[in-house]
Parts: sequence; C-alpha cells; structure tokens
Amino acid sequence: MARVKDNLYESISVNEIKSPILFVVDMINGFVKNGPLHDLEINSITPNIQKLLKELSGPRWFVCDSHSQNAREFQSYPPHCITESEESKVIDELCPYVKDVLYKNSTNTFHAKGFSKIIPLLDNHSDIVITGCCTDLCILQFALSLNAWLNEYDRCNRIILPVDCVDTYHIPDVHDAYDWNRFALANMKMNGIMVVSHIRED
Repeated sequence: MARVKDNLYESISVNEIKSPILFVVDMINGFVKNGPLHDLEINSITPNIQKLLKELSGPRWFVCDSHSQNAREFQSYPPHCITESEESKVIDELCPYVKDVLYKNSTNTFHAKGFSKIIPLLDNHSDIVITGCCTDLCILQFALSLNAWLNEYDRCNRIILPVDCVDTYHIPDVHDAYDWNRFALANMKMNGIMVVSHIRED
C-alpha cells in the first residue's frame, strides 16, 4: 500500500467495476529492484497488483520507462531505464501477466508515442484502473492528463486509483514518501479521480 499515515479512503467492490481497462505503470526493475531511482519498498504493492490482475477481466497495459541514451529527462534525473536494459523490464513477479506493453520516454504515460492507439479502446471500457509507481510523478501526471482529456470531451469513463496498488520512493530529508503520497492522492481526488483504499472481493 502507498506509504500513508492514515488511509481514509473507502473501498469499492470488484463487482462495482464496469468493463475495466487496467494500467500497471513503471513496475519495472529500475524503480523496484535496482538502479539509481529504485526503492525496494515499492515491491510491497506487487501482491495487490497481482490480485487485481487475476480478478479484473479486460485489457491490461504495462507501461515501462524506456529512455534513449541522451534523454532530455536526464537533465532532471540521473540516467535510468535505458531502452532494452534490465532496468526497463517489468519485474519478474508480474511478467506472467504481461501481454500489451506501452513504452514511454517521459514521466507522463498520456504523452507516450503509443498511447493514441489506446484512446479508441476507452469507448468499450467504462472504468480505467491505474496502478504502479510513482504516486506523485508518473501516476499523478497520467491520471490528471487522462482526466482532463475525459473532461474536454465530456466522457463518462471513471478513473479508479486503489491506494494499496500505488506507492512512491522515499529518500530521507529529500523526498518523503508519506508526504508525497498524501499530497498526490488528495490532488487526484480533488480533481475527480476516484481514489479508493482498495478493490475488495465480495
């Protein structure tokens, strides 16, 4: 579960999820297992994501950071998740569930070159479930950008974000996971994202 001091969000039943499409964002080695930006604690959300992958029918897209050697993003972050490196690959625990993969060269899935082919799929899926890391970067930017697009075109899709399936990294005195998770979750809820504690079985 996202590192939060108090999880005040309510749960939702899996039976309340309607024709879902599921995104698993950046659950890759470079953020979970090794590399300059990894945090081993993020792996604690993996069993919850596995559970959702088993329970929810419908498409599931794995989003992977995949950077060119001279990515502009490296002006802000150390080089990481270079295309075709071990860091850019989905963690072993989730590999059995991988079918469709979307690669991105920035922190925002919505602007990934291949995302335009996914947009037409939303006509057939009422609920969009977003999981993965990092709550205050890739998850926040994707959820808010997608939500703004839905607003622009008066779409009725719901974006659902289970708190037990997202997390961010922790660096003492630099990036406090508890504070940034709290801020990001509150920001998304305020902007119309359906933030829930977890998706429960009935």
